[in-house]
Amino acid sequence: MKKKPSKPPRARTRAAATARSRRRRAPDAAPAPVTAAELQALRKELEARLRHPPSRTTPMRWNPDPEDVQKSVAQLVLTIVEFLRQLMERQAIRRMEQKTLTKAQVEAVGAALMTLEQTVRDIGSRFGLSPDDLNLDLGPLGKLM
Repeated sequence: MKKKPSKPPRARTRAAATARSRRRRAPDAAPAPVTAAELQALRKELEARLRHPPSRTTPMRWNPDPEDVQKSVAQLVLTIVEFLRQLMERQAIRRMEQKTLTKAQVEAVGAALMTLEQTVRDIGSRFGLSPDDLNLDLGPLGKLM
């Protein structure tokens, strides 16, 4: 008798595992009916949130309103430039601490970073953007700066 070659085990994916777990649910797990009081409470909460939106707790989003496109694009570009400036600043500090830069290089890097920071602030002020508007919200990790 010839032995059949065994098939390699299928790779499990999270989506496949989730689909399998959904199929295994008990058939009696029907959704619970919603009461009128629960709907009223939900409606009041949504209306309150629309009247008083949270301030800066929601992530920044691009605004496609034609009047705000320039400001939104400027905010996006300046946020990226500010992020890169901070990375370069941290790298320069590490290199200074490791003493891999000459005094002239330290002066040049410092002057360039200060000029870049001032330029970002100037361009941001032209569009009504504060430094807080250029901060990346990293979700559970918090703000970048």
